[in-house]
Amino acid sequence: MPYTTHTQQAIPSSSVDEQTLAQAELYTHLESQAEAVAPTQDPLTARDRRIIGEIIEVQPETVRTIWIEGGITVWVQFVEGGRLPFDRNWFATRVAEVKATLLETPRERNERLSDELEKACTVFGLYHGDIDWLSFSTKLYQDGRFVGFVGCNQESWYARPRQYGVNRVAGSAKDVIGLLGVRAAVAA
Repeated sequence: MPYTTHTQQAIPSSSVDEQTLAQAELYTHLESQAEAVAPTQDPLTARDRRIIGEIIEVQPETVRTIWIEGGITVWVQFVEGGRLPFDRNWFATRVAEVKATLLETPRERNERLSDELEKACTVFGLYHGDIDWLSFSTKLYQDGRFVGFVGCNQESWYARPRQYGVNRVAGSAKDVIGLLGVRAAVAA
C-alpha cells in the first residue's frame, strides 16, 4: 500500500509582507469609512485645548480630553497616554484667569462672526454667498434677489446695497442688515 507524505511548504516572506500591508490598508479604510458614517464628536474645541495647555504648560495638541470625577477632581487625558489630576476649584479659577487674557485667533473670530451672521440671516429670511474669510465679507440674497454686501472689520459690522458706495455701520449683523432696508421675516 502506497503512503503519501505531506510536507508543509514555507510561505515566501514577500507574500506575508504583502498580506500584512493589505490587511493594514483594509483596517485604515474601514476606520475612515466608520468615521465618515459616524464622526466622533470632540468635546474640546481648539480654544479649550489652548486654555488647558496654558494652565498646565503643555502644547494644546497633546491634550485629548478632560473630565470631572466625583465632582472634585479634574482629569486631563493626553494623546500619547497618561493623565494628570487637578483640584476642580483651582482648575476653574485658572480657566477664568486664562480666558480673560487669551486673545481670539482669526479662525475663532471668523467662526463667531459666521454664527452671528447665520442667526441674523435667519431673522430676515436671507441667505448669503461664499464668505471671503480674509476680509469677512459676503453678498446677501432674499428669494434669489441680491440685497447687498455685508462684512465685519476690526471696528464694526458694515453693509452697502451696491458693490461701490458708502458703508453703513452698526454694532451687530442684525442691526447692519436692518440698515439695508430688509424687514424681519414674519412667521406665517
